[in-house]
Amino acid sequence: MDNKFPPRKVPSFCSFRYGLSILLHVCNVLIMSQRMCVSLTMVVMVNRTDPHGLPNTSTEELLDNIKNPVYNWSPEIQGIIFSSIFYGSVIFQIPAGYLSGIYSVKKMVGSTLFVSSLINLFIPLAAQVGETLVIVCRVAQGVAQGTVAAAQQVIWIKWAPPLERGRLTSISISGFMLGPFITLIATGFICKSLGWPMVFYIMGACGCTLSLLWFVLFYDEPKDHPCMSISEKEYITSFHVQQVSSSEYSLPIKDMLKSLPLWAICMCIFALFWSSTIILFYTPTFINSKLHVNINENGLLSALPHLFSWIFGLLAGQMSDFLLSRNIFSILNIRKLFIMLGLLLPALFCVCLLYLSSSFYGTIIFLILACATGSFTMVAVIVNTLEIAPRYCGFLNGFILVIGTIAGIISSTLTGIILNQDPESSWFKIFFLIAGINVIGVIFYLIFAKAEIQDWAKEKQHTRL
Repeated sequence: MDNKFPPRKVPSFCSFRYGLSILLHVCNVLIMSQRMCVSLTMVVMVNRTDPHGLPNTSTEELLDNIKNPVYNWSPEIQGIIFSSIFYGSVIFQIPAGYLSGIYSVKKMVGSTLFVSSLINLFIPLAAQVGETLVIVCRVAQGVAQGTVAAAQQVIWIKWAPPLERGRLTSISISGFMLGPFITLIATGFICKSLGWPMVFYIMGACGCTLSLLWFVLFYDEPKDHPCMSISEKEYITSFHVQQVSSSEYSLPIKDMLKSLPLWAICMCIFALFWSSTIILFYTPTFINSKLHVNINENGLLSALPHLFSWIFGLLAGQMSDFLLSRNIFSILNIRKLFIMLGLLLPALFCVCLLYLSSSFYGTIIFLILACATGSFTMVAVIVNTLEIAPRYCGFLNGFILVIGTIAGIISSTLTGIILNQDPESSWFKIFFLIAGINVIGVIFYLIFAKAEIQDWAKEKQHTRL
């Protein structure tokens, strides 16, 4: 793919497409907040979170069973609850990605965000009934959230000029990084003052409100938006006049499955989701077992890696578009550079976390770096699917998200099993496994990645599903 685009005066940062990226950013913040509700609340929802079965006295001194009901869930059950939200995602992300290329993204994102938020309001009641109903709710929530994640990527086919794809994409998807930070910061204080059920109620109510705003503010086509300037409409649509938007298109499934550039993206997304899921759900447990802090301190320390992950994610988008606009590297080399940074650095810092983190501050610093540097990967893999197959971007994003979701299911469940069976050396096994999978993903991507439209993704393709 040629990385030279016709020179054109770019409208200011305060344009509507940047407003749209911020709106998606907030949507993703709430999606992750709802997903993360259970991560820190699990510390106070159960009567034990460490495999030794010893009570967490620092938590018990602060919280009481009236505001914070306590349940006897084993580490295996906790691991299943953590991962169950991915079960729903893996079921519907591919259909959601396919349907997003046919039906209104506005309706798909808005309605499923609303459904996810309603389910979040119901989870405290489900916990009183039993862990089975909590798992069912999380699966249903995963279906809704998987649809939001898969469908929204199609938006940038019509809304993002090529030289701004990295920037706009990084702004929107960085909400996935900021969500855990906000949740972990707020959860500790909410649990202490109002009780852990209020965490679910607040996040659910915010999501319902935002879904209504989405229906008002977003339009599927830039040219249809009543609040956007004519100059910006012309600027955006001028880059997409040759893109086909057909409600009926065939999918070259066989060619997709044989495409090594696509599998290179899949390998990277698998590695990214494997590590990020463990960090997402088990950071509070890791901090609780290693540093023995109270719930408020746990929430703050668990949130810091996600704050820096959000900052690094925004910087990655800016850096990517800067390198592209100045023709410093080719598109493919830019993608490879960010994949290397986003997978090799977390692998390095995970190993450092095991051997060079004897102090309190050393543990926190390496934990922050292991989480934050992974953000470089997301900008590369999401944009890369648009580059190799823009016509099938929605379907392919659904497909790679399923691959990532499978990684999340396996990693979160396996981590729970490892923590329960081998508490002494469990974190060594967990972090070395992260490092190994990341290295494999980098090697595969460096060998097989491409950044131009593949033959099977061009107009002449007629292979049927």
